[in-house]
Amino acid sequence: MKRLVLIDGSSYLYRAFHALPPLSNDAGEPTGALFGVVNMLRATLNERPDYVAFVVDAPGKTFRDDLDPQYKANRPPMPDDLRAQVLPMCEIVEALGIPILRIEGVEADDVIGTLALSAAADGIDVTISTGDKDFAQLVRPHVALVNTMSGSRMDSDESVFAKFGVRPNQVIDLLSLMGDSVDNIPGVEKCGPKTAAKWLAEYDSLDGVIANAAQIKGKIGDNLRAALPRLPLNRQLATIKTDVALDKGPTDLALRERHAESLRGLYARYGFKQALRELEGGAAASAELDAASDRAGLRATAAGHARSSAPAEAPDAALSAKGEYETVLTQPQLDALVAALSAAEEFAFDSETDSLDPMRANLVGLSFAIEPGRAWYLPLGHDYPGAPAQLDRETVLAALRPVFADPARRKLGQHGKYDLHVLRRCGVEVDGYADDTMLESFVYNATASRHDMDSLAKRYLGYDTVKYADVTGKGAKAISFSQVALDDATRYAAEDADVTLRLHRVLGARLAAEPALERVYREIEMPLVPVLARVEANGVMIDADELRRQSQDLAKRMLAAQQQATELAGRTFNLDSPKQLQALLFDELKLPALIKTPTGQPSTNEEALEAIADQHELPRVILEYRGLAKLRSTYTDKLSEIVNPDTGRVHTSYHQAGAATGRLASSDPNLQNIPIRTDDGRRIRRAFVAPAGRKLVACDYSQIELRIMAHLSEDEGLLRAFASGADIHRATAAEVFGKAIDQVEGNERRAAKAINFGLMYGMSAFGLARQLGIGRGEAQDYIALYFSRYPGVRDFMERTRQDARDKGYVETVFGRRLYLDNIKASNQGLRAGAERAAINAPMQGTAADIIKRAMISIDAWLAGHAERAKMILQVHDELVFEVDAGFVDTLLAQVTDRMSAAAELRVPLVVDSGVGDNWDQAH
Repeated sequence: MKRLVLIDGSSYLYRAFHALPPLSNDAGEPTGALFGVVNMLRATLNERPDYVAFVVDAPGKTFRDDLDPQYKANRPPMPDDLRAQVLPMCEIVEALGIPILRIEGVEADDVIGTLALSAAADGIDVTISTGDKDFAQLVRPHVALVNTMSGSRMDSDESVFAKFGVRPNQVIDLLSLMGDSVDNIPGVEKCGPKTAAKWLAEYDSLDGVIANAAQIKGKIGDNLRAALPRLPLNRQLATIKTDVALDKGPTDLALRERHAESLRGLYARYGFKQALRELEGGAAASAELDAASDRAGLRATAAGHARSSAPAEAPDAALSAKGEYETVLTQPQLDALVAALSAAEEFAFDSETDSLDPMRANLVGLSFAIEPGRAWYLPLGHDYPGAPAQLDRETVLAALRPVFADPARRKLGQHGKYDLHVLRRCGVEVDGYADDTMLESFVYNATASRHDMDSLAKRYLGYDTVKYADVTGKGAKAISFSQVALDDATRYAAEDADVTLRLHRVLGARLAAEPALERVYREIEMPLVPVLARVEANGVMIDADELRRQSQDLAKRMLAAQQQATELAGRTFNLDSPKQLQALLFDELKLPALIKTPTGQPSTNEEALEAIADQHELPRVILEYRGLAKLRSTYTDKLSEIVNPDTGRVHTSYHQAGAATGRLASSDPNLQNIPIRTDDGRRIRRAFVAPAGRKLVACDYSQIELRIMAHLSEDEGLLRAFASGADIHRATAAEVFGKAIDQVEGNERRAAKAINFGLMYGMSAFGLARQLGIGRGEAQDYIALYFSRYPGVRDFMERTRQDARDKGYVETVFGRRLYLDNIKASNQGLRAGAERAAINAPMQGTAADIIKRAMISIDAWLAGHAERAKMILQVHDELVFEVDAGFVDTLLAQVTDRMSAAAELRVPLVVDSGVGDNWDQAH
């Protein structure tokens, strides 16, 4: 997916000016803000966005000055030292090839808002790089905010709520009530963010607050009523325009080629020696600049992570210099390579293929490295016209099989699970896969960096790698790797193996200095790689006929919904046409347009239809139609299309370096997102079936995170409730409400369940009240009563928050860490979000570690029974197996025992299991 980065230029400049000391060059010209801007821009460009713009305010008045002559009237003039850096900043931005946008009559915020929503509407992912809170009103699918100073990111309703206590569509109303002293917007006197958020939680919107102003008691109520005439204007001033007339659209903002000569002059003038050396191609200088940026706290990666796990040091020359690479085309060269690999204690390897799907990819070549700076590329399938003759593939693989099968030769890779699949399908089994740089990085610090090789090379080696698109091209003109010229292919592929080896030298040493983290890496993550490879290769059978029947049923119900919609509308119309829906709902039926599109038109998205569903039956029918259509397109139609033609099965891909807590994710297809709370969702699981003579067995940890909470908190009441073996939610309700278990009523158990799970995710009294449909005061009483009965839980939560503040991270039972950037943030919303993560991560992360340990143990046992049973799926806290019907009892006994023994907690680990002909029956 394409990506657009919109840089709030004024925010960059001011933040860099105030964050850094007053630096100057030899001529005495101020350079501190410039230095910070260069570093932040460099971090942005390293992410290689498809489109980018640096947006700044144009001189002169804007429409807001016409609305309110006092707008920003009290803002002090720009400091002279900062003003002197504005022009050179723009010169550097221009020289870097980044388009600069200034639009008269509006602010930079309005230009950014217009471009962001326009791009998002076209399916482009947008990152707004800023520290300005006003932009939170723009957060929605495809639009995220990133603060390059703190490393924080807001990309969902939940992340905005964590910071401000309101949803994105309430941010404007929050700002209207609070006012803004910087912009000279007077809000309600004494109304801070907490009060404003409380009112919006109660009355939903600014209009709701205004309508209920008479009900708000006390002095603050008087202040609100006094401010009522002002609030509509505040809302106009706080609203970012998203319909500015622009002569450039998002796709017109491609990064231009940088002007090296201009940059050279500017860097030399302002004394940016590291950047100058980097411009001249010195990789070591790049590492110096990385280290300087870390010290300044200006990297796009989280500064808190760098401080907690040591900033990236400049590597030695051996790890940052360019390498020497050889193309292997003759038998003597192959013999020499095999001899070198056979004599090496360890070597890095990588495969080049023609597909991202390891279960279908054809091998094009292999690369190897045994020491930094020297590597080989062994081409096997380059077939472009005029390609040099290459060695016979089977001859090469026969020569390499003994090396790959030798466990004494340690093999290194970057995301090596992919390569294990490719080689296995070529008849090459790999034994001794010992290290994976993606996993070393992930365990060392899950959130300090992305874990792809290019990002890691830049962060830890100061090394700019050759990118895949550099040799294959992009878009419609991209070619397969088999069509890449051998010289270019060698430069790219051999570098992959070389850089992987270099990264291991750095990351391996860092992990070795952290024994707890190294244990997680050695005992959990690395042993899991071949296990996941086997699970993926096993795949799962799909009943195409069942999916076809479900699709037909969904199609009939979609048709029925269309007919019902036609009857309600009194005419035919296209339910999939937003334009026709707008005309029908808002022009003909006169329903209120509560939510608008970026261009100011009435929206017909899901949120907009939900908002008016209580006023007419038609929006509800349209929502039902869309829900059925999504199930059909995402699951019942799609799953049959991705069955592997060679195996007749669906093969998902599992990702170890995804969630920072350590939880596995899956993709292509994402089996963890199959809905199970509805009949339609459960029906989809019926299409996952066992072959004749076999059964599917599902084994699921029961309430594992609650059990981990009991273990970590050591609360006697909670431990006693689990030890009794009773229904934990009913037992908790009995404790909280002081009743015998058999006297607990349904609503009391429901409240106890909501609290049990809600506390782990930082649920507030407001959230509990909304979930249970009760008043906030009553919800707060429930929580207080819970803590009075389970004081160990309250103490654990407070102890965990304090540990996080002291260390900057929290740990799982097994020593996995989650670093928390904002645990000491001055912003209450950011800090509260970090505190919630601090409490949840040890439980969610420990649960992830436990099921991984169980999978490793079970896989070892299954090795002796490969013909009778195999592990085929992992979903959340559940493992699914395909088993001979006569072997089910044996497997159940072994699997439940091994899952239960995967951790020694103060409470028993209970495993629920089921058996059936399909996944739904077994679940």
